[in-house]
This record gives sequence, C-alpha cells and structure tokens, in this order.
Amino acid sequence: MKIGIRKPSIKRSIKARTTGRINREIKRSINLFYGKKGMGWARNPKKAAYNKIYRKTSFSFFDVLKKILK
Repeated sequence: MKIGIRKPSIKRSIKARTTGRINREIKRSINLFYGKKGMGWARNPKKAAYNKIYRKTSFSFFDVLKKILK
C-alpha cells in the first residue's frame, strides 16, 4: 500500500483526460449500472476497500501545488 506522495505520469494523465467520454458512453449503453455510485462495492468489495484506503493515504504532486497556490 502506497502512503505519501504518488509519482505523476504525464502519459496516463493525458490518456485519462482524452479517452474517457466516448468509452463511458459505450459502456453505459451496454451496462446500465456502469458508473453508478456504489457499484464497486457490489462487484468487488476487496478492490473497492483497497482503492478507498489508497485514495485517503496517498496524494499527488499536483494536490500539493493546489494547496500552496490557494
């Protein structure tokens, strides 16, 4: 489990910002429960618990910049 600052990946950041909308629309048309709140806990509770703890214990370099500049 990662605790502390995460190493940023420019390639993944760009990919996440550019390919999301179309893929989400396609998945939503196939699976009506896609993107609904709480579905992670219903499908894979172990992974959902890990992700929740990971997001609370680690932070990004950009989160630090936001705090400083605010």
